[in-house]
Amino acid sequence: MQKNTDSIRGGPQWDDIRHFVALAARGSLSGAARALGVEHSTVARRVEALETALGIRLFDRLPGGWTLTAEGEALAEQARRLDDEAQAFARMALGVASLDGTVRISAPPVLASHLLAPRLASMHARWAHLNLEIIGESRDANLARREADLAVRLSRPSAPGLTARRVGEMHFGLYAAPEYARRPEAEWAFLGYDESLERTPQQQWLDRVAGRRRFVFRSNDLASLLHAARAGLGVAALPHFLAAGDKSLLALPAPDDAPARPLWLAIHPDVRRSPRVRLAADLLSELFEQAQAELSGPA
Repeated sequence: MQKNTDSIRGGPQWDDIRHFVALAARGSLSGAARALGVEHSTVARRVEALETALGIRLFDRLPGGWTLTAEGEALAEQARRLDDEAQAFARMALGVASLDGTVRISAPPVLASHLLAPRLASMHARWAHLNLEIIGESRDANLARREADLAVRLSRPSAPGLTARRVGEMHFGLYAAPEYARRPEAEWAFLGYDESLERTPQQQWLDRVAGRRRFVFRSNDLASLLHAARAGLGVAALPHFLAAGDKSLLALPAPDDAPARPLWLAIHPDVRRSPRVRLAADLLSELFEQAQAELSGPA
């Protein structure tokens, strides 16, 4: 086992414990690395440093993954509690921080790239002392573990301890390339989400609209559906803010029950006292208020 002299001199390091907790929870270097946003070699190195500092073996390295030893099992729950306390400490520290610094915002990818980024750029004078990180991701970032400071979500957060406010509503409609829209409706083919997102309101609505007509293309990525519709492949259910101003797309007649998804801004109570997080939250609320007409689409 490779020795880490820093860990030996100073005892277990907080960051080593964090990597131990992630690996214990997921059982593989790749899974822990994805959760932590690091390389799998970093996870292995950190865990080995912790084993060296403690003088015990925490995992058995097996072909199917890393399995906790009896000693590792005995320490895993305490390590999780220590990691939770460290995360709480970091959140509380952010609460007394100054206006300068970084705020991480998690949002669905298309909202992050096509709505938040351009509109926040136009408001830059209001947050000139901040460094904003916009993380486009389909999953829900864990705010308790400080994966983000703020999160824009399409459903009301259910995780314990989070507070949330409704900041807007995103409406959908039917869109296709202009030449495709000239086809008889009976000949339309459709572009939809794959099975991982088949229960979303917009996909269930599109299933009803399509009826017996074919889905010729499916994806878990809204940007892919947008580009497929632009290319003339078929009809897609797209957010109005994304498609209504696009000259390569045409809005199609649609039933009156087109879906609308509420937009929620989530925050952990421990960080909402931070001046910079409060500023970012206020800017996002204002941004969505100003964008609501665009989000609602054509009257």
